[in-house]
Amino acid sequence: MAKDKTLEVLFHDTLKDIYYAEKKILKTLPKMARAAQSPKLKAAFEKHRDETEGHVERLQQVFELMGKRAQGKTCDAIEGIVSEGEEIIDNFKGMPAIDAGLISSAQAVDHYEITRYGTLKRWAEVLGMGDAAKLLGQTLAEESKTDEALTGLADSFANDMAKAA
Repeated sequence: MAKDKTLEVLFHDTLKDIYYAEKKILKTLPKMARAAQSPKLKAAFEKHRDETEGHVERLQQVFELMGKRAQGKTCDAIEGIVSEGEEIIDNFKGMPAIDAGLISSAQAVDHYEITRYGTLKRWAEVLGMGDAAKLLGQTLAEESKTDEALTGLADSFANDMAKAA
């Protein structure tokens, strides 16, 4: 077994993965906002885009704390989730179910991010990287709030609109 495959190497590799994912999400959120029918959902996507810029900045700080250059590596998971979201936009554009579909796509992205940030925060703690853990924890809390807000939008109008049509 190679001794160079440490938790710190895994942490750095996973950090590159979520960095790529966040940059991809930054490009995708405006498309989702444009496709949304509800002004509330449009606003939620725009708010999350602003938050995502902050997530990217925090990740850059974590790379800096490690003495590494901020760089991403292709994240196949986020590519797949985003691709499914684009499929929903193509198939349901202008239809009553579009907002419910967009919310489900956004939550798939969010849940992926929540698992990544939860793991990275824990690993940072184990590695004695308190400042990094704090930054990752801030993003984890924001992602969890976004997930709750999306559930609220689904429950308050989107699911009923999709069903009633």
